[in-house]
Amino acid sequence: QVQLVESGGGLVQAGGSLRLSCAASGRTFSSYSMGWFRQAPGKEREFVAAISWSGGGTYYADPVKGRFTISRDNAKNTVYLQMNNLKPEDTAVYYCARGATMNTLTDFVSWGQGTQVTVSS
Repeated sequence: QVQLVESGGGLVQAGGSLRLSCAASGRTFSSYSMGWFRQAPGKEREFVAAISWSGGGTYYADPVKGRFTISRDNAKNTVYLQMNNLKPEDTAVYYCARGATMNTLTDFVSWGQGTQVTVSS
């Protein structure tokens, strides 16, 4: 079973940037799509971005389009989320997720423990 460990969260001022990383264990990382989700206090977890196994397909939630970029390095078993022009409403715990198949950008089956991102105004 693939284990996912997120890192890179922290406190940043509005307009700043952060890059989140998610390291996956196991030898099957490149066999699955990957995604990022987030959960703000008092709210349900929401989808942020997804990437296919090859990196050729990506998909973003409307609130982050043009500001966030998802990427992956299969040689390093790592998926990234580059977050630019951060806003206070981006404050949340961010979770990495493993897709159910190689190319799905909407169906995810397991999540990491999360990393906190706090954006101050």
